[in-house]
Amino acid sequence: MSHIILDLSLDEVRTIVFQLPSAELLSLAEEIDERAETLPLMKLAETSFQEWNEPGEDLYDEQSPTR
Repeated sequence: MSHIILDLSLDEVRTIVFQLPSAELLSLAEEIDERAETLPLMKLAETSFQEWNEPGEDLYDEQSPTR
C-alpha cells in the first residue's frame, strides 16, 4: 500500500472535511472526539510507568533462556 503525504493547512483540511456528507462528517467527528480524549490519558499514563525505567527494573525486558 502506498502512502501519500499532503501538505495542507488547517483551513484547507477544514474546507475538505466540511464537504463530506453529514453521516460521514458525524462519524469522523466521533472518531476525532475519541482520539482527543485518548491522547491526554495516554500521556498521563506514561508518568505512571516511569519507575520501570529505573536500573534493576529491566529484568522483564530480558528474554527467557530457551531450552
